[in-house]
Amino acid sequence: MQVIVGAGAVGTIIATRLAADGEPVKIVSRSGGGPAHPLIERVAADAADAAALRTITAGASVIYNCVNPQYHAWPTDWPPINRALVDAAAANDAVLAITGNLYGYGRVDRPMTEDTPLAATGRKGRVRVAMWQEALAAGIRTFEARASDYISPTSSVIEMALPALRAGKTVWLPGALDVPHSYTYIGDVAQTLITLATDERAWGRAWHVPSPPPMTSRSLLRTVARIAGLPAPRLRSYPLPAVWAAGLTDRFAKEFREVRHQHVKPFVLDSSRVTATFGLTHTPVDEAVQSVLGSAPSASMASGGRVPSKSTSE
Repeated sequence: MQVIVGAGAVGTIIATRLAADGEPVKIVSRSGGGPAHPLIERVAADAADAAALRTITAGASVIYNCVNPQYHAWPTDWPPINRALVDAAAANDAVLAITGNLYGYGRVDRPMTEDTPLAATGRKGRVRVAMWQEALAAGIRTFEARASDYISPTSSVIEMALPALRAGKTVWLPGALDVPHSYTYIGDVAQTLITLATDERAWGRAWHVPSPPPMTSRSLLRTVARIAGLPAPRLRSYPLPAVWAAGLTDRFAKEFREVRHQHVKPFVLDSSRVTATFGLTHTPVDEAVQSVLGSAPSASMASGGRVPSKSTSE
């Protein structure tokens, strides 16, 4: 039995794929949500409740950390959740598979590999570094699968842009439009976590999720428009003063200031090591976008092209 904590996009894909392969699964979220399947048990619980999590995960061979607290609350919400997950893995001698990101590297001036120093100075980056170090220090079997910004129907540039694209309006983005940037398909995140969770070569290390060659936000959204049968997008970038001003009233915009450097200079992920070691490769971009568009929110849920709030995956 495997346990997935967090019923957002990545957790849902993992649960669905494991169940399709005949693996019994528990998926844990505050609401008790998740995909419906005879082999998937949906459990309502607080991921920060260490005692409850130990009970829920009893007998688990793998515990997946697919939680994503509110963006502004990482410094307060992540530490107790991470401790509870590490404790549950230790209590059950389970592998802790961590859904990671690139925040821990901080400001970079070259493609990021798994050997890039964890030199983050921002709050959110330091939180992610501390989480990883705590898991390693606990002596459990663990690994972290690090991905760049998602090709996903939620919490992504696609979610941000789709309402305006569908309405034939100008899309406004908070980053540069023509700077190389790595994007990672959520299906590849899920598959990397599933594959590495049962391969001891992965444990005790971080790995980069297979990702396509870097592209610009303009090229990605042109691909989205083409596949969706929409006109070529009209794109504009918010100037820095506007981003800072938005942070006075919008929590996500305020937090975005810390990571804006990822979106105005080249931000490139090198995932060659996971391919060489495990044979995993990225999903072609057109195929990834087609999948995302099939599950994207409708235009009635429009954000109008503004910077969207990050929502929890619980």
